[in-house]
Amino acid sequence: MAEVLEFRVPAGSAQTLLVWGLEPTVGLEHSLFSVFSKFGLLYSVRVHSNAAVAGPGCYAIIKFYSAADASRAQHACNGQRLFQNSPLKVCVCTKQKGFQQQVLALNSNKCQELANHYLGFNGWSSRIITLQNVSGFDDENEEVGKKRSVRYLCAVEVTLPNHGVRTRGVGLSEADVESGEDPLEFVTATRRVQKLAVGKALSSAFQKILLVVLESGKVAVEYNHAAEEPTDSLTEEELEGLVQVSELPLEPFDLEEEVLSDLTLDDELPVWEVPSN
Repeated sequence: MAEVLEFRVPAGSAQTLLVWGLEPTVGLEHSLFSVFSKFGLLYSVRVHSNAAVAGPGCYAIIKFYSAADASRAQHACNGQRLFQNSPLKVCVCTKQKGFQQQVLALNSNKCQELANHYLGFNGWSSRIITLQNVSGFDDENEEVGKKRSVRYLCAVEVTLPNHGVRTRGVGLSEADVESGEDPLEFVTATRRVQKLAVGKALSSAFQKILLVVLESGKVAVEYNHAAEEPTDSLTEEELEGLVQVSELPLEPFDLEEEVLSDLTLDDELPVWEVPSN
């Protein structure tokens, strides 16, 4: 049976393992990462102290991109000592019924990590079609002496030559800068906004790619038509003139924060039910 992976933060319970019975030691997250990454690419490893009622010790939440990898890791590691004296308990988490979790797009760094793992470093490439300064288009009423907005719009193309797939993505990023501040600070803010716009555009392009992982380990690629945008039908020349396209959607993109590698535990985890067996 094939498994389909999207370039989104893994939110399925089948992709998430709960590990408990951990002894608090230095470098515990690193030890867990070293063991569980042997079974597949990991999205995150989070270690926390047990609640007071549960007694001393720690537990960990480990997220895989692939449910199949998580299942293999669970069967291989449950009841094993691995890197400590006492055996660990490992189970696949089950979300509490009725909980709805927002599924976010992976940031550009995570997208590249996932693409490199399944497609290889030479299995894909990207290029910037256009990076435009669109500051001031909505600031006609901006008052002198107040903050001004720095805004950049970017269009990126991702190509998978071995699969004959080519996708495009658009990203918009902005930041407020105090008027009259140090020019160096303004340049720094501008570069950061440019980088974020490129990252969002790259992530947007990856949202249109589905990785189909076969039982044999081979990977096929499909185009995700559900993620299509109005800009996908534009020519390259039209993409370079995006500023003049009035129908361009500039709504906020539900993207995992670009400057962070993961969400915090409190933001990403619901209440979990642990199987009784």
